[in-house]
Amino acid sequence: MLRLALLPGLLLSGVAAAHGVADDDRMFIEGSAGLQLLPFLYLGAKHMVTGYDHLLFLFGVIFFLYRLKEVGLYVTLFAIGHSSTLLFGVLSGTHVNPYLVDAIIGLSVVYKALDNLGAFKTWFGVQPNTKAAVLIFGFFHGFGLATKLQDFQLSADGLVPNMLAFNVGVELGQLLALAAILIVMGFWRRSSLFARQAFAANALLMTAGFVLAGYQLVGYFQS
Repeated sequence: MLRLALLPGLLLSGVAAAHGVADDDRMFIEGSAGLQLLPFLYLGAKHMVTGYDHLLFLFGVIFFLYRLKEVGLYVTLFAIGHSSTLLFGVLSGTHVNPYLVDAIIGLSVVYKALDNLGAFKTWFGVQPNTKAAVLIFGFFHGFGLATKLQDFQLSADGLVPNMLAFNVGVELGQLLALAAILIVMGFWRRSSLFARQAFAANALLMTAGFVLAGYQLVGYFQS
């Protein structure tokens, strides 16, 4: 709970650029030519485990999922969406405004927090299709990273296999991050405090999503 409570402040201090790529990593990516499968695999995994937007969204998705079968289904839907637009965006050169895409990614966190709080059913009397929402937002999460990679000077030599390796790394990183989240959630759910803290946790999650979205919208209007 303390770590989650600190997230809005961390995001405001600059972590909101969750799709950012470190300068050293950028230099390596732009200087790479030919097959570099293992380095790109590592970079993909590194991106996922350090991507606050992905982790916040996944945290919201699995918050009230108790069966591993359900967790696997929702994570698979997110992975399909994320992987397809990441590869499509980079390999096809399809460009979208990165600020707007990342703002939508922030709003995906807001959506999931509101969904966990039962807000849509209360306000509108309708429950959105949660599986479809996770898949659709997965598309936006993938495009978010694709917009960053499109800014790099990528060598055409080995581009396709390297991007495939990067994408596999992203999914492996997702599994590692998810395993850590599930372990923490497992201990928390067994605590008598979970039921009382669930509302506050999702309120903080929603706040973090608004911070992410607001940060990107400010960047959009200033650019």
